Amino acid sequence: MVHDRQDRQVTGWVGWIWFAAIMMILVGVFNLIVGLFALFNGDFYVQTRNQVVAFNLTGWGWLHLILGILLIVVGAALSIGQTWARITAIIIVALNAIEQMIFFPAYPWWSLIVIAIDVLVLYALIVHGREAETLRP
Repeated sequence: MVHDRQDRQVTGWVGWIWFAAIMMILVGVFNLIVGLFALFNGDFYVQTRNQVVAFNLTGWGWLHLILGILLIVVGAALSIGQTWARITAIIIVALNAIEQMIFFPAYPWWSLIVIAIDVLVLYALIVHGREAETLRP
């Protein structure tokens, strides 16, 4: 059954869709900065024998650069109500929550805060994501 956009009830959750989009763009910019630091200033990160590092600094930098670009592009598309961006954002945010578990021993409070925000963003995108279509011009 096809519904017209005007037939849908828009609730306050559309603001959470905007929140999700802006947070994704912001985290993407942070990932770009972290990636550039890892690539061009390897002395910025200190590796100790007590921490597990899955990648060398070059691999870590490229991973953050690519993820940062994806987050910025998907966040921008989400802010204008693209359906593909909502689905992609759900996948990326879920991966980010899983990734935070890796950093939990190093930064437990930060990881808990980010995971909580990720859960709110996931709820907004999964349950109220259709309202994002009203954002389209």
